[in-house]
Amino acid sequence: MNATSTEHRGRGRIGLGDTRDVSSTAAAQVEAGACPAQAEASTTQEERPANSALNDSERAAGREAIVAHLESQGFRVTDAGVLSTVESDKDVWRSLHGEAVVSQRERARKALQRHDRAFTLRLANGDELVPRRIRPRLIHIEDFRSPNSALWRWCSMHWSIPVSSGYGRRLRFLVVDEAHNDSVIGLIGLADPVFSLGARDREVGWTSEQRAERLSHVMEAFVLGAVAPYNELLGGKLIASLLSAAEVQNAFDAKYAHRTTLIAQRDPDARLAMITTNSALGRSSIYNRVRRRDGSLVLRPVGFTNGSGDFHFSGAIYDLMVELARKNLGSAETQRHSRWGGPTIFRNRREVIQRALEAVDLNPKAMRIHGVQRQIYLAPLATNTFSWLRGEDSELHLQTEPAAAIGEWWRERWAIPRSESRSGWQSFDRESWRLYPEQG
Repeated sequence: MNATSTEHRGRGRIGLGDTRDVSSTAAAQVEAGACPAQAEASTTQEERPANSALNDSERAAGREAIVAHLESQGFRVTDAGVLSTVESDKDVWRSLHGEAVVSQRERARKALQRHDRAFTLRLANGDELVPRRIRPRLIHIEDFRSPNSALWRWCSMHWSIPVSSGYGRRLRFLVVDEAHNDSVIGLIGLADPVFSLGARDREVGWTSEQRAERLSHVMEAFVLGAVAPYNELLGGKLIASLLSAAEVQNAFDAKYAHRTTLIAQRDPDARLAMITTNSALGRSSIYNRVRRRDGSLVLRPVGFTNGSGDFHFSGAIYDLMVELARKNLGSAETQRHSRWGGPTIFRNRREVIQRALEAVDLNPKAMRIHGVQRQIYLAPLATNTFSWLRGEDSELHLQTEPAAAIGEWWRERWAIPRSESRSGWQSFDRESWRLYPEQG
């Protein structure tokens, strides 16, 4: 995912019966729809109401607000209740996420605004950077309340699409440059993968039973990219290469190798055998052709998502949809497991969105087909990843390297040649990355 800046705009709260224009609201998150429901419901109390249902006026107002929100993004809802997909153009796709990026930044303002100046100083100015000296180091963020955790979040707010908080098991890493005062090079965020992903499952070649048994050995990179000015030196290829770093493997082993699963209550004896990821928008020039020193691909392109998901229901409109789903629930059971904690009564975003759309007589399946396809990549971390995941091999033959060795290869293969052929990286001014510049 490439980082870009976006115009700052405010976000309003939409309530039932409020039919004002919703063009300043947001739209984004993960295509899998498995992000926890409470991730965006910070302004909505999800207590189970007394037996009730939406009345006709509330249903009409809710439908009108959702349709207006979609149209403000460039979609069109047909008379048959089908979402017309947008054209296949990266600029158009990027603009679809613009409102959601703004909304996410505004949600983070209270937590991050006071750090804006200090975090800006953790970036390297282009004229201070010496490509031949870059020396990457991975910092595993173990405490989600630490300054490094806040810095990770602040950096992620500059992505061109909104960043999910991940779900289930999670590992986050800052990649910093030891040779330049630990300036931030990029971010890695790993979380549980979606259960069913056709392109991945076909490539692995496992059965549904094997997948259910061994998916614990796979993680999804929900954040993977470089920040300025390193992104101009193909820093994204470095961050992608670091998926196979020994430090990532060690962090996974320490935290999740024998962590009892919440629902099944079993020790998965987990090994990190593969990481999957998606491009931000269509085909990725950054993730393509990323090779190890031995010539093997770090990331294998295996297909595209089908252009469906929930990213276009976020921000204020998602708050409204939580309210719609909650109020229309009545005494019905939700899909949430009894062992899961948290303040929400719903299983995840997908359940909230499905119930809300059903409540206002919109087809959830049709409304999720937005047409924005993302390229799917697999990063096998062993020479026999696929056969091991299928249960055919008893030993996993990992092909990991220390981050320092990966950084040395990247520096010689990509960073130095790019620095000699392009000069744009030298003009980067870290002050341009202020999220809240009006604060001085």
